[in-house]
Amino acid sequence: MDEYFDIAWEFVYALIQKGTSMLDHLLSYLHFLGPIPVIFILAAVTVAITRVLKKYIKTKRLVTLEKDFQHWLGIREEAMRCEDREKGKILAINIDKAKLNKAYYDFFLEGLLLGFITFYLPVISMATYINEAYRSERLAELFGRDYILKFGDSDPVLIGALFCFIISVLLIICSLFIIKWIKKHYWPVGKNPTSDFEQGQPPEVIKRQPERIAQSKNINSKIILRTKESTV
Repeated sequence: MDEYFDIAWEFVYALIQKGTSMLDHLLSYLHFLGPIPVIFILAAVTVAITRVLKKYIKTKRLVTLEKDFQHWLGIREEAMRCEDREKGKILAINIDKAKLNKAYYDFFLEGLLLGFITFYLPVISMATYINEAYRSERLAELFGRDYILKFGDSDPVLIGALFCFIISVLLIICSLFIIKWIKKHYWPVGKNPTSDFEQGQPPEVIKRQPERIAQSKNINSKIILRTKESTV
């Protein structure tokens, strides 16, 4: 068994070395931009990879656990809508103890394990590469200074590549979240066909709008039938 583990580790180690050398070769064409743009590009690529993995990698167990959790959560919400508040609370507590808590923890743990594969593993891998490829000696060799950013003159605070990478990842994730929030609240996907009619109309007219639409459809169908009969 130990021999198989040694062979597997040698294969993984060789694969990591080839990937590292290939990434070094590709980044050598971008070093003229400076250290900050290169690290930001690496952070953007890492976030893009995590989003792709999160979108396409989803286990059957996670889907099943999510459906089970949503099912019992819906039952709990129905119990809380009971007219008798005390009875509804008792039913909700029984549902929590019997099924919902277990369904939630199973779904949470499965999502956490999957999140480690789809998010944390790519970020940690890239952070490890940056910490090794852009250490102080390497930065001095490539860019003429052994730091990325410097704050202060008398007692300067030097910031390395790893810290800049983490900050870049956080900024990109926050920016994507803000853009998604803005699109959801201020960029409507489609226009409601009844919005022009409802604008400026009293509530009574708006409530009667579905009845008017149904009546107009019935009238149109009758007209079509009469025209067909007349042509025959």
